[in-house]
Amino acid sequence: MARVDIIMPQMGESIAEGTLSKWLKEVGDEIKRDEPIFEISTDKVDAEIPAPAAGVLAEILVKEGETVAVQTVVARLETEKSAAIAAPEASPGKAAAASTPAAPQREAASPSGPSRQQPAAPAIAASHSGNGNSFEERVRTRSSPLVRKIAAEHGLNIGSLQGSGVAGRVTKRDILGFIESGAGRAAAPAIRGAAPPHGISLPIPEPWPGDVVEPMSKMRALISDHMVASRRTSAHVTSFFEVDLTRVARIRAQKRAEFEAGTGLKLTFMPFIIKAVTEGLRAFPILNSSVAGTSVIYRKQINIGIAVALDWGLIVPVIKHADDLSLSGITRALNDLAARARAKKLSPEEVQEGTFTITNPGVFGSLMGTPIINQPQVAIMGVGAIEKRPKVMAGPDGEDTISIRTCAYFSISFDHRVIDGAVADQFLAFVKKTIETFPETGL
Repeated sequence: MARVDIIMPQMGESIAEGTLSKWLKEVGDEIKRDEPIFEISTDKVDAEIPAPAAGVLAEILVKEGETVAVQTVVARLETEKSAAIAAPEASPGKAAAASTPAAPQREAASPSGPSRQQPAAPAIAASHSGNGNSFEERVRTRSSPLVRKIAAEHGLNIGSLQGSGVAGRVTKRDILGFIESGAGRAAAPAIRGAAPPHGISLPIPEPWPGDVVEPMSKMRALISDHMVASRRTSAHVTSFFEVDLTRVARIRAQKRAEFEAGTGLKLTFMPFIIKAVTEGLRAFPILNSSVAGTSVIYRKQINIGIAVALDWGLIVPVIKHADDLSLSGITRALNDLAARARAKKLSPEEVQEGTFTITNPGVFGSLMGTPIINQPQVAIMGVGAIEKRPKVMAGPDGEDTISIRTCAYFSISFDHRVIDGAVADQFLAFVKKTIETFPETGL
């Protein structure tokens, strides 16, 4: 029999796990290659995962709502139709597999192979320092939503525990074993609630009569973790510039009909902005870098992540090698990625390896903002609402006049560990000048 493992993909270089939110197929279903088989949620993407081969779904090893490490085998395909397994026969196996704690593929025992001997007690120990300042504690805190819920209910600080999962993450088996051992009762703070990393225990708010309590979606909980981790990792500073887009607006008005007839795509302001940013990153490579301990990694590739707002969260598809693309090429890539993001059709590699991110809250009317850096990047640029404003302009004779200009506020949030304020401002000034002097032949 030929069987193919279906694994939990890595949906971003900083992502170590994903939540299997929904199965689109059942055991016994015949599946075509690249046909969507299940949906996953991470803090970067909510996407459908295609089948790696054609065949029949023989086993489901991870149930809906379970969070597992990347590379974990979540199901198996039988590529020979005659060997397909009937759904009723697979149910006990599915239930047994689903109750197994999340573990990476290299640690998961195959049902048909010899089982690994489990330790008598989970490899978990409490550290009573509770300051949460170490890298290991920051990593362990990013555990699954279920583990965080259990920790909150028992008043435990996950960051003070040593787990047995990937990168020391605390698993469900770890925290339940810790609680059952009695150590959890001794370590629990007097006030019910999960202790923040600074060691201050805050109470969990209680619902009042008439309140509606809804659990966070998997994607929202993971976004929450990622945002908090980014604020704790990078020294965030934000600068603002007002950018005059009048010239770009004029070029866009002149070229729009011809461009849309030739490409079938709408010509928006964003491709002009992306083009200016790629030139800015070439001129100021520190903003296209990552911090690795006490070293700085200068990325040779310029891969622009574009934040896309969804009804159920936020994802950041990446335009690879954006500096090599023309304005029309950027437009095609941007529209394609945004459309497939909203349809949950992005592949794992399309949300990976971003080197700089642009977010555009201006489409909702926001004038300016202080976006949080998308780790492991060191900067993110925000674009405010593009609107007409009265501006004082110097006329040909040197006299000041009032003119109507198309403007927007741009913000740059940067990691002050490696980027000085002067450099960040020089970068944004470069982007501003590039946009304000954009050549008409740039299309």
